[in-house]
Amino acid sequence: MKMQWILICALIFALITAIFAVINVEPVQVNFMFAQTNTPLILVILTSTLLGGLIVGMFGMIRQYKLQRKVRQLEKQLQDALTPIAVGQTVLEAQQQETSSSTVH
Repeated sequence: MKMQWILICALIFALITAIFAVINVEPVQVNFMFAQTNTPLILVILTSTLLGGLIVGMFGMIRQYKLQRKVRQLEKQLQDALTPIAVGQTVLEAQQQETSSSTVH
């Protein structure tokens, strides 16, 4: 359900941005520190929005990758911690079987 709300909000934001961009079509001067250009404002708005979305998406992917790595690391630690317990239970079961088989004879 949370993912649906995120998608709905993203679509609403995209619609608002598109409407805002279409309204602003006059050319503006953009200074890139090393060059200047006259570009329609619609391109500046859409490019800025696209780059912002890509940057946020990249940070999200990096965060997801780090979390997955942490989960794998913790699962390995848990498995390593449970292995001696499983071995101990196996030894205990074997001893119990030996005890029960020796009391039967």
